[in-house]
Amino acid sequence: MLKEIEISRAIIETYMNELLERLSLDVAIVGAGPSGMVAGYYLAKNGAKVAIFEKKLSIGGGIWGGAMGFNKIVVQEEAKEILDEFGIDYRPFKNGLYVADAIETATTIASRAVKAGVKFFNMVEVEDLVLKENRVAGIVINWTPVMMTGLHVDPLTVEAKFVVDSTGHGAQVSGHLVKRGLLQVPGEGPMWAEKGEELTVKNTREVFPGLYVTGMAANALAGAPRMGPIFGGMFLSGRKAALEILEKLR
Repeated sequence: MLKEIEISRAIIETYMNELLERLSLDVAIVGAGPSGMVAGYYLAKNGAKVAIFEKKLSIGGGIWGGAMGFNKIVVQEEAKEILDEFGIDYRPFKNGLYVADAIETATTIASRAVKAGVKFFNMVEVEDLVLKENRVAGIVINWTPVMMTGLHVDPLTVEAKFVVDSTGHGAQVSGHLVKRGLLQVPGEGPMWAEKGEELTVKNTREVFPGLYVTGMAANALAGAPRMGPIFGGMFLSGRKAALEILEKLR
């Protein structure tokens, strides 16, 4: 006999067990956009214990909408190998550009990340960082609806050896260090696709002990240009951060 309470029990027990298992992580990634999901995939694939925390209900960040709702994305020649790694179809355009379906890209990367061992916690917002001995040592989390409504509900904490800020244009995780005078975020510059793509990868780095930035968060911290609906730099940024963190975890 199908009982409603057993359905509830299955969901609650499974979710809580997964959350309990991930209160201590190698890497906590904040933001389930392109760079965050790619970073999570490479980390988990190589044995790291990693979870991605996304404040929205949906994951995928800016991939879904392509540009102005035209659900296509562009990558350049040097990033095509990332699409090949995930098995995402694409077609050549011209001048070294390739076009992929935004929906296939978002769903495929998310699925491959999960199968590699990444755990996604959506509707969970990071409201602060754990700082110990001048090093980021974890994240402070709460439910997104609690944050949206401003309810006075205390958060929980997750311990992590590294935290990755993949929150996009606002660099929201890094902002918690800014308000304490420990970091500066000049904000992203105006559109310049070529420079934006190049600098997204270059600016992917450890900006504070234990804290990495990827994607547009990396450019926001460096004051570098935005690049619009070309995503190669995002993918390469996620992979770069993952490989550097893996070296430090060894």
